[in-house]
Amino acid sequence: MSLLPSETPLYNHPLPQIEQWLKNQGCQQDETQRHCWHVQRPSWQAELWLDLEQIIVRYNIQSGENQQEIQRSFKYSLSREDIEQAVFSGP
Repeated sequence: MSLLPSETPLYNHPLPQIEQWLKNQGCQQDETQRHCWHVQRPSWQAELWLDLEQIIVRYNIQSGENQQEIQRSFKYSLSREDIEQAVFSGP
């Protein structure tokens, strides 16, 4: 299944394409909450929720003994490329 062009707003992508895109980014879908996805990078980890009107991202950053949470949201009207750059570049 190929994705629509990266400049296309995310709301134009069918859900199976969005799910495949998240898998391609290294995300894993939660087994019980199917709208929730998890991703881990060397310096941060995050939970992504596919909400009705936006993707909500909660980053968890572990720095020594300190842990910090940052939450951001991105409207589906943004292009897939813009969301990809914003979400997966980290907090």
